[in-house]
Amino acid sequence: MIIDTHAHLDMLNDPKLAIEEALSVGVKKIIIPGVEPDTFEKVLDLAHKYENVYAQLGVHPSEAQKFNDDIAKKIIELAQDKKVVAIGEIGLDYYWDKTFVDIQKRVFKTQIEIANMLNLPIVVHDREAHKDTFDILEQMGAKKVLMHCFSGSLEFALECIKKGWFIALGGVVTFKNAKKVREVALKIPLENIMLETDTPYLTPHPHRGEENAPKYIIFTAKEIANLKDTALSEVENITSKNAIKFFSLEESQSESTV
Repeated sequence: MIIDTHAHLDMLNDPKLAIEEALSVGVKKIIIPGVEPDTFEKVLDLAHKYENVYAQLGVHPSEAQKFNDDIAKKIIELAQDKKVVAIGEIGLDYYWDKTFVDIQKRVFKTQIEIANMLNLPIVVHDREAHKDTFDILEQMGAKKVLMHCFSGSLEFALECIKKGWFIALGGVVTFKNAKKVREVALKIPLENIMLETDTPYLTPHPHRGEENAPKYIIFTAKEIANLKDTALSEVENITSKNAIKFFSLEESQSESTV
């Protein structure tokens, strides 16, 4: 069994096909992250329509200027749904636009407070903002943290692991020039790793250039197994156990099936 902890199924033209193809290659559970308030209902609808699909709710840092008290209340209300297993993806992104960093930080902190209040895990988007991200998570007392699409150094990964946080690895680990991510995959324990695709982005080799899909997560799992010189089944089993425990997936129930 493999679990895709981060796939934007709501961005695909045919989510049903993507889910069916994923199931056919052993991807048994998929989690859809929230990005902006306008998509929350769509994400939840997909989670309820398919038994093996779950949802996160959060406002992405690039959308932080849309955040307000009404959105915070909406997240709190919708997160009562049993198919919502985390607050995310939330965090900081200094790659695209640094003109509203203070707003990003404020919105990040507010959403961590919501997660803490609801006792839900946090899925963190951190792009070129490693120190500020780490400092805010530490300051806010965040405990159950998954670092989505990890792009930091081995040293940063080890600091995160010391805090008990998890590292999510996706298709980038299959890129031969992604030296930092590949070193992280090699040297940190499987017990601290989860798998993701970030569908429809970051498609792994040998499908780079195509739209990503949960079915391609197998290439990430195989590459991690190769780097660690271990069995693919070991990677699948341990990362899935990590995800099931972290997101309390065994406790989540759906109202309908595929």
